[in-house]
Amino acid sequence: MFSPSTTQYPRIPSTQSAPWRDWAALTLLMFPVLLVAVDNTALTFALPAIARTLEVGGVQLLWIVDVYALVLAALLVSMGNLGDRIGRRRLLMIGSTGFAAVSAATAFAPSAEWLIAGRAGMAIFGAMLMPSTLSLIRNIFPDPNRRRLAVAIWAAGFSGGAALGPIFGGWLVEHFWWGAVFLVAVPLLLPLLAFGPAFIPESKDRNPGKPDIASIVLSVLTMAPVVYGVKEFATHGFGPGPATYMAFGVAMGIAFVRRQRSLASPMLDVKLFRNKVFSTAITANVLSLFSMTGFIYFFAQHLQLVEGQSPMQAGIAMLPALLATIVAGLAVVPLVKRIRPGVVVAAGLTLSAAGYLVAAVGNHGQGPGYLLTALLLLALGVGSAETISNDLILGAVPADKAGAASAISETGYELGSLLGTAVLGSILTASYQHHLLLPVELSGHAAERSRETLAGAMDTAAALPQPLAGTLTAAARAAFESGVHITAAIGLVLMAGAALLAAVVLRRVPTAR
Repeated sequence: MFSPSTTQYPRIPSTQSAPWRDWAALTLLMFPVLLVAVDNTALTFALPAIARTLEVGGVQLLWIVDVYALVLAALLVSMGNLGDRIGRRRLLMIGSTGFAAVSAATAFAPSAEWLIAGRAGMAIFGAMLMPSTLSLIRNIFPDPNRRRLAVAIWAAGFSGGAALGPIFGGWLVEHFWWGAVFLVAVPLLLPLLAFGPAFIPESKDRNPGKPDIASIVLSVLTMAPVVYGVKEFATHGFGPGPATYMAFGVAMGIAFVRRQRSLASPMLDVKLFRNKVFSTAITANVLSLFSMTGFIYFFAQHLQLVEGQSPMQAGIAMLPALLATIVAGLAVVPLVKRIRPGVVVAAGLTLSAAGYLVAAVGNHGQGPGYLLTALLLLALGVGSAETISNDLILGAVPADKAGAASAISETGYELGSLLGTAVLGSILTASYQHHLLLPVELSGHAAERSRETLAGAMDTAAALPQPLAGTLTAAARAAFESGVHITAAIGLVLMAGAALLAAVVLRRVPTAR
């Protein structure tokens, strides 16, 4: 087992069950994992259709993506703690039922405001799903080797869902309408709801202490303002508003940490963050998801709006790279028995940096080949890094506190997803608007819509006569590609820094036994 912490926790005796039941339970836990991943990538490929149908502006488009991660990040720690108290399986079933119901209602949103509200509602129940799955795995598989394989399969579920999402989502958008991507939640969650109580063993903290409402409130008041402030900073630049939100969140975070230190049974064991390996593993998760979701955000638009591919064609084009994430995640499980995990994590992050390097220097005007190569490198890096970093996180906590630790890990996932779309997406939008040179003949609503998003410019061009349509199309594509180069360069710097951090901090973590 990895030894990320010098603290020795007593092992919690687990109820013995037949191995096949353990793997059956893991199979059922994959359905909500697949759901979350499919939902995220399918939505990305539905964004152009949503923008056209609901006439969504650039800021609203980002909110449709970001509000889910914003609400989720604010609630994950609280929900992880709640699962430790009332039972992780019980919380998982409640979350699955609510998520399916709200998703079905969101599919028929008549406006951008309805869609944003629906995504927020999905996030409330989604916050119950992911900490529950990872913490249940921690208790179902107490043996380190079996747990490491289970975590790799869990991570592969994210990658598999991400791979299926573009194809399935693209097919749904082409043959039905964009709202169909939200209806996927219903059939995906039915097996879990039907068989979960029979195969998934319940687990909870046997000595949770008294609930502390103040800690719950402080955790929400920490995450929500900070994440919102980051989003506003990325969208509008630094100013009094974003600074106030982030400062307030930091102040609440300090109050939260102080309260946890004073409680006999804290909601979150903040001492875990003193462990550099634990903190570095979470950082690796954040930046891995940052790189992956940010890249997919602009690449999906490039394939559809610049290359002219349909949503399904774009999804199929990305499939090999996304499947590579699964292969990499499973391949590193036996590898860490011979190579130190720090080397594996650092190598994965270096591959991600190489992917962004290819995107930053490549000539995108010669077709999607450069960006597809970049995505392949990025996918291999993310798949290898996040599997090992997740196992390092789980190995640092006692089984009774698995929900809280899983919630921290999931908060990192969602924060990375949020920053990937909010920061890189906002920089991409700002660069597009800055570099766009509209034809002098274009004015009024047509000019305003063209400035908002690339999708708006393409739709406007489709209704214009030649040669004006061709001039607008060329100008919009050139402005968009300039933003891709800038965001890729930023991603390169962040990934390279993360790889260096992992190489230094994790270098002494021993190989797996």
